Amino acid sequence: MGEVRIGTSGYSFKDWVGPFYPPGTGAQGMLPFYAREFDAVEVNYTYYKPPTARVMAGMVEKTPAGFRFFVKAHRTFTHEGDCSAAGDFLAALAPMREAGRLSGVLFQFPQSFKNTEANRSYLHRIAELFGAGAAVEFRDRSWDHPAVYDFLEALRLNYVAVDEPEASTLFPRVARATGDIGYLRFHSRNAANWYKEGALRYDYLYSEAELREWVAGLKTMAGRARDLFVFFNNCHAAQAVQNARQMREILRQVNLWTG
Repeated sequence: MGEVRIGTSGYSFKDWVGPFYPPGTGAQGMLPFYAREFDAVEVNYTYYKPPTARVMAGMVEKTPAGFRFFVKAHRTFTHEGDCSAAGDFLAALAPMREAGRLSGVLFQFPQSFKNTEANRSYLHRIAELFGAGAAVEFRDRSWDHPAVYDFLEALRLNYVAVDEPEASTLFPRVARATGDIGYLRFHSRNAANWYKEGALRYDYLYSEAELREWVAGLKTMAGRARDLFVFFNNCHAAQAVQNARQMREILRQVNLWTG
């Protein structure tokens, strides 16, 4: 059974000061404080702004040796179908990779990215450029097909399981691992706000019962993968922190998390 790491999708949020960070905590003090409790994080700002080696090196310096990073791919890769900057992106991640702290790169594709021959070819290109650490998240239900999981396994791409509202077009909740890395992201079940502007879709606090729905699936994923990452993206008002703590305790009770 692989190692299980639980964390949040991002850490630098002003509305976490008070609910999680001590009053007065500035941006520079957030990651060191975060790393006292969690041993992995998704770096999400890189979706909006390309990373730099300087910033990545600074993150490594602020965290202990056992801490791991997953870095979200810039939107040009996922929303524009443009891989021309792959070399620069990977070069910027060199400090994390060389320190043994980079677990992979997350590709979160939009719902408009459907299961077509052209898009499957594009995933081939992603696999060639980014290797076995690439993790792919689909929003559109057309990707939920047995042949797709076999396809991802053949490419050594890591499927990302998602928890999001139930809808006829959204990707369903499927516990599966297709590579060395198992990956689960909790977004929210806020169906009413899912297609609204801004961060409203992520304003959601999971119940313990909703978190426990994933226990059997996580056991299956952990048995297949070398490492398992569980990240919470419901970041409004530090709800992600609260749910990550709950999930840790749930998985501790079933001997899946021992940290």
